[in-house]
Amino acid sequence: MSKVTEVVENLAVPILNELGLELVDIEYVKEGRDWFLRLFIDKENGVDIEECGIVSERVSEKLDELDPIPHNYFLEVSSPGAERPLKKEKDFTASIGKNVFVKTYEPIENEKTFEGILLEFDGESVKLEIKVKTRKKIVEIPFDKVASARLAVTFG
Repeated sequence: MSKVTEVVENLAVPILNELGLELVDIEYVKEGRDWFLRLFIDKENGVDIEECGIVSERVSEKLDELDPIPHNYFLEVSSPGAERPLKKEKDFTASIGKNVFVKTYEPIENEKTFEGILLEFDGESVKLEIKVKTRKKIVEIPFDKVASARLAVTFG
């Protein structure tokens, strides 16, 4: 985590807690010539545009006070969307029974990407039920081998 995202997380989390919201992720990225600071927030039944606006205002005020970013940037506050990233252990626990997409740092059973139903998460490994053609198969992925994970929307 970069210094900027760490500082922003420390100032945003108390604001979000007060509003009953959760910080899902923070991005601080350069796109073209512009810098973007993106906060992804959520709560159990999702967030609306009004809540994003309130958070944006309050976080912006704190950022103006502390001034941790030396150059111009755009602050964006939004929902993580339907394909919410799974970053923390509690994200995995809350997603048991849901369809997820997982990428690994190294191959597991000759594969580095998996999509299926998250069956179990015990802090040590992620257990998925995946489809291989017409068969269902259980894959166990060590948690420390997970490079990224997110909810996966299924159609049909």
